Amino acid sequence: MFTGIVEATGAVADVRTTEGGRRLRIETALAPLLAPGASLAVNGVCLTVVVTDGIDVVADVGPETARVTTLGGLRRGQRVNLERPLRADGRLDGHFVLGHVDGVGSVTDVRDEADSHWITVQFPAALAPYFIRKGSVAVDGVSLTVAGLGDRAFDIQVIPYTWQHTTLRDLRPADKVNLECDMIGKYVVRVLEARKP
Repeated sequence: MFTGIVEATGAVADVRTTEGGRRLRIETALAPLLAPGASLAVNGVCLTVVVTDGIDVVADVGPETARVTTLGGLRRGQRVNLERPLRADGRLDGHFVLGHVDGVGSVTDVRDEADSHWITVQFPAALAPYFIRKGSVAVDGVSLTVAGLGDRAFDIQVIPYTWQHTTLRDLRPADKVNLECDMIGKYVVRVLEARKP
């Protein structure tokens, strides 16, 4: 369980194709705090740390995860958002995030307003029931509020602190992002679907 409050960004130091998918080596200040077997959200995707040397962490990305998230397209040098799991006695500053991506969205616009920034993201049609205006969404692992909502796209406004401390400032139109819809909303939709005759 995560919160969508990014602890640090890291840089992809190496990407290798393996028989089981891909192996990522990420340079991060969080490395000394992690041990093999620990969970780590990378751009909103829950991965397992398999090696750490105090400077880098290594995690494997399975074939299915590479297909249904943006992790299959990560490149050396690319920055990624990182978050360790929520402790049972921790504060929930964002919203409940599982690290299980629901779909990949596409950035269609990035624009400034005063010190803040607006990002418009087009989402797959199948995800439409899970978005509400003023609801929560995780974009590349960042907990955000849906500020504007259309049939196939939503707007988020990013405050200066979040802009400076996450990879959202790297986004450009046509970039792909991982989307995780609000967990509570997904359960509500599932209950309503199950009630249909």
